[in-house]
Amino acid sequence: MPVVYLSHGAPPLADDPIWPGQLAAWSAELPKPEAVLMISAHWEDAPLAIGATTTIPLVYDFWGFPQHYYGVTYPAPGAPELADDVRGLLRGPGMSVHDVPDRGLDHGAYVPLVEMYPNADVPVLQISMPTLDPAGLFEVGRKLAPLRDQGVLIVGSGFFTHNLRALNSDGSVHPVMTEFDEWGRHALDAGDIDALLDFEHKAPAAQLAHPRTEHFAPLFVSLGAAEADLAMQRSVIDGFWLGLAKRSIQFG
Repeated sequence: MPVVYLSHGAPPLADDPIWPGQLAAWSAELPKPEAVLMISAHWEDAPLAIGATTTIPLVYDFWGFPQHYYGVTYPAPGAPELADDVRGLLRGPGMSVHDVPDRGLDHGAYVPLVEMYPNADVPVLQISMPTLDPAGLFEVGRKLAPLRDQGVLIVGSGFFTHNLRALNSDGSVHPVMTEFDEWGRHALDAGDIDALLDFEHKAPAAQLAHPRTEHFAPLFVSLGAAEADLAMQRSVIDGFWLGLAKRSIQFG
């Protein structure tokens, strides 16, 4: 299976005239996965945690939105066998894994999946980010890479730029968001993993594009899982949404 990093937007993504169709077209081009393993910007937990392996209610981890966004459901099947495989791949010296069986999918997981697999017929498992350290997340991805041969779609779900102070609805984009997005595109095209892992020092205005790095961090899990296919990466979705870069990438 390929590996992806996608920008997931917020609950109102469902009302955007373009983006849902882009996600749907992308999933239609991908092989149908046996399961999805989701790493979202919205779940940090150490040691690394495995979420629900049964279908339980979603986590509406947002505030101040119209009520109908809190009525969205996504009853995807659980993936207990995948959870067993994840435990086997990740547990070892220096890394432990624990289970949080009452932790449902958060909006970083279900918002894009509603558009990509609207029938909720693909089993989904979400795991936490145990750290925001790029090298540590890259290593997590490396360990998860064998799942690709089992038909698992590994998804890092974040946002290519994420500074809520740069949000706007007038169509304009702050130059910092454009500059960071261009830097990231060039680094990916060049396969410059060292620069990406050190983006806080190498990227222009990194602290303004990502005042906190949790939305860029899932990219490193994807990069680690796709290490053998980094030369085959391509941006499937680009452009901006409310002033933030929605660049989304496929590896392999």
